[in-house]
Amino acid sequence: MTVFPVPPEAVAGAAASLGVNPVTLADLLRVANAPGFDRWQEQVRRTGGCANPIRLMGQTVTRDAKTGDVLYSYSTDHEPGGMLRVACGNRRASRCPACAWTYAGDTYHLIRAGITGDERKDVPATVRDHPRVFATLTAPSFGPVHNRPDSGRCRCGSSHAEDDPALGTALDPERYDYAGSVLFNNYAGDLWRRFTIYLRREIAARAGLSQAALREVCRVSFGKVAEFQRRGAVHFHAVVRLDGPAGPDTAPPAWATVALLDEAIRAAAGRVSVPVPASGDHPARVLRWGSQVDVQPIGALGQEELTEQAVASYVAKYATKAAETTGTVDRRIGELSELDKLPLPTHTRRLIEACWALEDAYPERLLARWAHMLGFRGHFSTKSRNYSTTLGTLRQARADFRARQERRERGLSEDLDATEGSTLVIAHWTYAGQGHSPGESWLAASIARDLRLNRETAREALADLHDVDDMEVRA
Repeated sequence: MTVFPVPPEAVAGAAASLGVNPVTLADLLRVANAPGFDRWQEQVRRTGGCANPIRLMGQTVTRDAKTGDVLYSYSTDHEPGGMLRVACGNRRASRCPACAWTYAGDTYHLIRAGITGDERKDVPATVRDHPRVFATLTAPSFGPVHNRPDSGRCRCGSSHAEDDPALGTALDPERYDYAGSVLFNNYAGDLWRRFTIYLRREIAARAGLSQAALREVCRVSFGKVAEFQRRGAVHFHAVVRLDGPAGPDTAPPAWATVALLDEAIRAAAGRVSVPVPASGDHPARVLRWGSQVDVQPIGALGQEELTEQAVASYVAKYATKAAETTGTVDRRIGELSELDKLPLPTHTRRLIEACWALEDAYPERLLARWAHMLGFRGHFSTKSRNYSTTLGTLRQARADFRARQERRERGLSEDLDATEGSTLVIAHWTYAGQGHSPGESWLAASIARDLRLNRETAREALADLHDVDDMEVRA
């Protein structure tokens, strides 16, 4: 693409027509007219359109391990700005939509492999015959909030629109249990850990087995994701599956049914509790899951309302989010005085203030450190060991694919296993910064949108092809 200089007096008008500010447009034109713009675009495409790339300076040399001959050498000296840009890898969509989209894709394949099976990910297709449910564990009530009940009218007397910012906020802020809400978020990981323990106990009891005997015939596998409700309380969605004694490769016993799993999940959720001791002016508490426990069977080939693809997509969607639905910030708050500079909703601000107010009483819980997450300090997506593949394995597969591409471009062997140990790579890198200039950010976002559109179009075409194949098989 060739871009010609634009007179300064025309920048303001052009910026208005493009929907960008003049500073961004001027910088965009600078970038587009700079030497090596095509190579800059190539670098950004290789990062997937990363919004906050890491910039590196350095060089790498690949030598033959036996002869010492140089097979390939690379230096950033000839790159635009003398730097190489690599993706930041941040999972949060609020930080980097491009990297978050990649993370969501990996999570989708990880969760889906545990539901449908995928031989490429070491999960047999027979897991589709195992008992599988999609369970949701919620937080208890900390006080009435504005909502949209089935009756259509909130307790405040209004009928809230779906996008009403009042939804999820306290009806009576002075009586709302903000401390209880942030403590629940903070201990949510402990509640989940205890839930998995009680779940195995409940399954064993229903099968008439001891816990030791249960491990010899049945294993519980799960993949879960955390989601923040508008009121600022976290809850968990999980795919829970029953396997045989060796995991997904073995069939569960005949008594392991969806109905038994449903009953065990509800019973375990009702039994779990985490005591919080009294400290200072703060009373002792017992934290529990909310009474609303939802368990739905996961259908195979559309036999149930909740499809396999829908579950995997739902989990992947929330794997890239944090507490943004509450209007909080996506970075740590160093001092409480910073709140005066942030455009926070009143309800969210009170939750953050509650974290700071509880810091001295429960210093080991690091509530002030995690105030921006409303007290939650756990992982947003986790899985049991035998549920399916790992995110690390998926990333390594992508890295190996790119390594083979690069070796092919350099005229080297693409067989990574055969060449292992036959070459020696000497590299030296230094950190040169992170992020884009305003114009670079606009261009990178445009590249990310194009890449995503192209990939989604390709996936839809592939899905349509699979649908045709399925119809031919059924015919």
